[in-house]
Amino acid sequence: MASYPKDRFDEAPDDIERIGAHRGPKRRGRGWIGFAWALLATGVLVFGGLFALSQYLGDDLGIPIFATPEEPVEAPAPVETVAPVTDPAAIDPARALTVDVLNGTPETGAQTSVFDELTAAGWPMGSAAPASARDIEDTYIYYSNVADEDVASGLAAALGIGEIRLVEPDVFPAAQLTIVIGSDYLASGQ
Repeated sequence: MASYPKDRFDEAPDDIERIGAHRGPKRRGRGWIGFAWALLATGVLVFGGLFALSQYLGDDLGIPIFATPEEPVEAPAPVETVAPVTDPAAIDPARALTVDVLNGTPETGAQTSVFDELTAAGWPMGSAAPASARDIEDTYIYYSNVADEDVASGLAAALGIGEIRLVEPDVFPAAQLTIVIGSDYLASGQ
């Protein structure tokens, strides 16, 4: 066994029962204090990170600590609705409107039946063709000019189905109004 040189700390007075500070008995519960500090540091880092993330994203993460007082919800301003044109004869010819019909259903020829029905009712029709997609579920009447909303609403009433939507003028450049027939039109038994 190797012998190490002795220093003044190896020799202690007789009244002290231990030799060297590192050789003293460990106090009970000392490990829990380190664990508690580590747990506290982890909690501070996690909640600090969540708070920073919620501020950065501008989102409520659903943690009650970060709950901000709710702002009162304002009721939206009522939207003025335009009276639909239900009689196609009431449409001013100077508007030079045309209505195109696109078939977005898997059934061949549905656009022709809608086109013929609206032509017989006196609506200013343009053309009828299959749509580029044949799996469209909902029927929509698209219009590109805000002033044509009344006619679009009238077409929805004439079809008995469909929703009107304002689109950019370059979406359907050939016609002011475009009806895209969806599967809901076939299901309604029209």
